[in-house]
Amino acid sequence: MDKDQLLELVPHYVALVVLLLLALTAVRVLVGDVGLWVELVIAFVVAVAYRPLVARLGYAPSAWER
Repeated sequence: MDKDQLLELVPHYVALVVLLLLALTAVRVLVGDVGLWVELVIAFVVAVAYRPLVARLGYAPSAWER
């Protein structure tokens, strides 16, 4: 990977972290403390769902097309 590809991916990594924090915060506010394992499952689901969702919306970076 070259520098341009990495710079293209940075906003997606930031967005993924922000979405993860928002999802965990929403669960904590709505449900309360759910425990580490449930939080790990939520983090996994957000991380796995991010790439196909972004690709379907048409915002996928060119580095993901390979």
